Amino acid sequence: MRKGTKRKANQNNEAKPAEENRKESSKTTTRPKRVKASKPASEPEFFEDKRNLEDLWKMTFPVGTEWDQLDMVYEYKWDFSNLENAFEEGGVLHDKKVYLFGCTEPQLVPFKGENRLVCIPVVVAVVSPFPPSDKIGINSVQREREEIIPMKQMKMDWVPYIPLEDRGSQVDRLKSQIFILSCTQRRAALKHLKIDRLKKYEYCLPYFYQPLKKDDLEDNTEVQIIFPADPKPVFCEFDWDMDELEEFTNDLIKEEALPEDQKDAFKEFVKEKVREAKKANREAKEARRRAIEEMSDETKRAFENMRFYKFYPVHTEDAPDVSKVKAPFINRYYGKAHEVL
Repeated sequence: MRKGTKRKANQNNEAKPAEENRKESSKTTTRPKRVKASKPASEPEFFEDKRNLEDLWKMTFPVGTEWDQLDMVYEYKWDFSNLENAFEEGGVLHDKKVYLFGCTEPQLVPFKGENRLVCIPVVVAVVSPFPPSDKIGINSVQREREEIIPMKQMKMDWVPYIPLEDRGSQVDRLKSQIFILSCTQRRAALKHLKIDRLKKYEYCLPYFYQPLKKDDLEDNTEVQIIFPADPKPVFCEFDWDMDELEEFTNDLIKEEALPEDQKDAFKEFVKEKVREAKKANREAKEARRRAIEEMSDETKRAFENMRFYKFYPVHTEDAPDVSKVKAPFINRYYGKAHEVL
């Protein structure tokens, strides 16, 4: 046998154990496959069924609320189940045609151990066979005069409320008995409005005129005076039955509320405001007289049977207790509610 052959065979024999060692080594260093842990079976989630009228109070526009305070209205989880129950059998609104509008009442109320200034949402329900009004009143102490304008000028209108169970149906086929005062003004577009237009929304009050009831304003003898004096305007109330103009003006001068050199101009200004107010009172009386004469018996009965209900949120752990600040007064046009709930 040749020497070379033997050497080669030896080399092969020596190589085999080394190769086997490498294989064994690779086997021992191979990472074991990960075994994915089985996920524990998740418990089924349960969601409470939404009540049919659950969002009714949210859909009513809170008239007269400042735009930057709207978020405060929905800061708490208010419960208006009393409003929902009023539409159930035996409730004050059951099977009746109802018009709803919202408003807010800022009040200091206790919540979680401290008193907080809360913007309380309130819903007013008007039971009537026809809309109580298609107008909005705009008034405040800062404005020189009251305005009564069509709702649509402020992008407001009465629209049918669709309960949750009916929202898959065609609206025009539904015979809605619930109407809400809605506003289509988008908050995102507010920055494009002029300041005066923007402020009008804050001074809005749902308007109502009851021709069968004498308006207290018809006999009112007071006028709001905002006299543009220099250096600052004069704010005061003048009663043409109780106040004597000369004496009234002199008192303002003594109090340094009115510069003496503007005395005559102020007196003329007050006289003009008094003439305007007296004329408005006469026109109001005449308008009410004509309205009653032209009114049908059916409409008279509707006004006589019209009822106002004022709903506050029910007390729960998720919201402040407002039970001690409830009040029947709605606004200067509607007066007081027949019932507060």
